[in-house]
Amino acid sequence: MILPMPRMLPAALLLTSACTTGLAPLPMPAGMAPASVDEAAAWAATTRPAENRELRFRFQFVDEQGSAGGRGRVRLALPDSVRFDVVGALGSGHAAALVVGDTALWAEPEQDVQKLVPNYPLFWAMLGVGRAPEQGATVRRFADGTITAWQLVARGDTLEYVRETAAAARLIAEVRRDGKRIARVETKFGPDGLPVSSRLVVPGRGARLDLTFIQNEKARPFAPDTWTRPAPPER
Repeated sequence: MILPMPRMLPAALLLTSACTTGLAPLPMPAGMAPASVDEAAAWAATTRPAENRELRFRFQFVDEQGSAGGRGRVRLALPDSVRFDVVGALGSGHAAALVVGDTALWAEPEQDVQKLVPNYPLFWAMLGVGRAPEQGATVRRFADGTITAWQLVARGDTLEYVRETAAAARLIAEVRRDGKRIARVETKFGPDGLPVSSRLVVPGRGARLDLTFIQNEKARPFAPDTWTRPAPPER
């Protein structure tokens, strides 16, 4: 997601691993029509949970150097604040970040967060949440009751969403910058509408991050230090 696991978790690397990140074209439907920023923002609001949530997950990161796995925790406070923590196998390589909207207010280790995050709307898409476009964006939309698709273009970036609501519900999000694909997320949902798994693929880096959600429940009141940057580890 936003953390370069090979640097964070060197003890867990399996250097014999390989990664395949070929991506088929995004399944955007034909017949998309112009829409407004406000309409896109209203749709994005429907993808947010109705209450603060706490999620726990297992992760597996793979790139051309190897692979690493571990577990993580997300604390989501409405409307758009997330405390994100991951830790590697046997408690190694802890990292954390506070994301508000499309910005990381802090990250520890900061350089690790800066290296891997491809795009914050994709970070949110891994949680099953869409992001509203900025003012002035060009917006196109398609909806037929089963599939809803959005194309949001602003300042050279194209963000596309496809939300399928059939039995195998999923949200796919892809970002292109100046026509070049940056990354794609595919998040799958269970019958209760909560995400059960998510995959981020970054083709240019040969990287893939898989999340498997093992808990997603209404959050208890967050402790005051939830949003405080942790002290860096002593060297």
